[in-house]
Amino acid sequence: MNALLQKLRSLPQLIQFVLVGGAAAATHLAVVGLLVAFAGLAPLHANVLAFLIAFVVSYNGHALLTFSSAQVRGWAVVAKFFAVACLSFAANELLYYIALHWLHWHYFWSLAVVLVLVAIGTFVMSKFWAFRARSST
Repeated sequence: MNALLQKLRSLPQLIQFVLVGGAAAATHLAVVGLLVAFAGLAPLHANVLAFLIAFVVSYNGHALLTFSSAQVRGWAVVAKFFAVACLSFAANELLYYIALHWLHWHYFWSLAVVLVLVAIGTFVMSKFWAFRARSST
């Protein structure tokens, strides 16, 4: 596992972000799909639960891989990243609502498009705020 992690860390940061984000998005989509299909939840409600589960995947992946070179850990980083994730999720939920109720797109494909759109802002806020290395001055 350590050898795989080292190989992944040698990739460009944007590729690392896409890999981790892809894993989190796949988790998010899978959970929404399962909750809608098997638990009968409304897509917007399922989306909230899926967000919380995908957050765990996202934070750990970004802390261990994407932003590991910043060497920042701890509850303060978790809180900042959770704030980024919540802001991203608010944008996600708004765009998802528009896609579902105004555009009448399929719930699954709507969410896939929304997740890609929101990812750009998530990267910027994560890199330059949540996981920013502390200055040593």
